[in-house]
Amino acid sequence: MRGITKTLKGQQEPRVILAGVDLTVGRGESVAILGRSGSGKSTLLSLIGLFDRPDEGQYLMGGRDLARIPERRAAALRSAEFGFVFQRFFLLKHLTAAQNVAMALVNGQGWLPRRHRRTRVLDALDQVGIAHLAKHRPAKLSGGEQQRVAVARALVRSPSLLLADEPTGALDTETGNLVIEVMRAATDRGCGLILVTHDQAHAAKMQRVLSLRDGLLHDGVMA
Repeated sequence: MRGITKTLKGQQEPRVILAGVDLTVGRGESVAILGRSGSGKSTLLSLIGLFDRPDEGQYLMGGRDLARIPERRAAALRSAEFGFVFQRFFLLKHLTAAQNVAMALVNGQGWLPRRHRRTRVLDALDQVGIAHLAKHRPAKLSGGEQQRVAVARALVRSPSLLLADEPTGALDTETGNLVIEVMRAATDRGCGLILVTHDQAHAAKMQRVLSLRDGLLHDGVMA
């Protein structure tokens, strides 16, 4: 990303959220983004994940400029290139852990063949250490286990980039640490990771730490 800007326009006076953000993330690299509430962290993550578009600037991924692509192409790229983990787990209560993960494999061409789908789902659950819970529904899982199901769902497509927005906000310290380690381990397999967090201890486990303030990214932890 180069010179990315975003201004929120509503009934009140327009407010500049991002004022020329520069950000480069490589394969297998982990980056933490810290910032106060309202600093624009989630807005930036939304732009990276192609849920929104910048007002100005360049956004290159694999040599393609994604800054102003139409929504249909953006949706296809979200499925192919990105994995998303949020503070809330967004699991379907009536489905098992394995079935929740398998939902991420639905695409415009329908389901993968059943054998291939099962292999990929169990591999993703194994990556996060809960393959033995594949048949459990969310009500039978702890908060940390549910978040690991959500991480497995994000990883099952083998994304190029994992985007995590306050993924430990609803978890206790020990469980949150485990979830962070599970996501960081994905970078060993070549997946990039951008972690938005308020937790400086979690941020310190990433290869780089950036702070978002005054609409710009700065190296290091906020003063």
